Amino acid sequence: MPAVFVLIWSTGFIVAKYGLPYAPPLTFLSIRYALSIACFLVWIFLARAVWPASRQQWLHLGITGVFMHAGYLGGVWIAVKGGMGSGLAALIVGLQPVLTALWVSWIAWGDDAQGEQKVTLRQWMGLALGLGGLLLVVSRKFGTGHEVTALTLAATVVALFSITAGTLYQKRFVQPTDVRTANVIQLAAALVVTLPFSFLEAEAINWNPHFIGAMAWSVLALTLGGSSLLYLLIQRGAATAVTSLLYLVPPTTALMAWLLFDELITTATIIGTVMTAIGVSLVVRAARPKQADTPA
Repeated sequence: MPAVFVLIWSTGFIVAKYGLPYAPPLTFLSIRYALSIACFLVWIFLARAVWPASRQQWLHLGITGVFMHAGYLGGVWIAVKGGMGSGLAALIVGLQPVLTALWVSWIAWGDDAQGEQKVTLRQWMGLALGLGGLLLVVSRKFGTGHEVTALTLAATVVALFSITAGTLYQKRFVQPTDVRTANVIQLAAALVVTLPFSFLEAEAINWNPHFIGAMAWSVLALTLGGSSLLYLLIQRGAATAVTSLLYLVPPTTALMAWLLFDELITTATIIGTVMTAIGVSLVVRAARPKQADTPA
């Protein structure tokens, strides 16, 4: 399941690049959320899925939806719309495993929490290596064009912290719930946050086959498939497996972007991506024993 999730997740950056020439980012996402909710509601009706019983769980799911959909997707799509390449956006957001591993190594979740855990020397080495690789790629592109600007960089940083906070929050507070009803609540919260901002976008939608195809893939594969897999993996306590594989997303996305959009892969990009992947791997593997002791 984690491997399938990573393959699907990697296409999210490609779809953003593919569909955004024909629609503004927040408008696209608002339509995506609305269509996804409609699909899930049909699925829930046919399967007679159970909704969360407590208002507290509805609130927790809503908060994770704001982080993992509105914050994460909104940041990535604004950055890509602003000119950032799919590969670079994936590389920056790919630091999420580092933030997750550092947080989990510092705070033990669950009733048997042991308090603060010091970050190991190996984790600090991995963090430095990962940040160094990222800075190598970003520094060579900042100021050379429109790909890395203050806006696009800030948007990806917001996306990075949103997906990290959402993952950790869900792991801590969300109880086992039917994935279909949970997704509806999360998407509805994201729609409530995103829709008002979409009204500020002046660009019109170009309803052509490229836009429709990107929207269909976003709804059916990414939201119904990818988001559901992510929810299940976190719910079942497999966050470590997801985290350890997420550093494969940036090189996978970069390869897809090169094949589909002819995005340039320079020597510095390759070296920086490898450095970041190795750094993330060091941080995650060092944190794995602590995560393994955490109850699902």
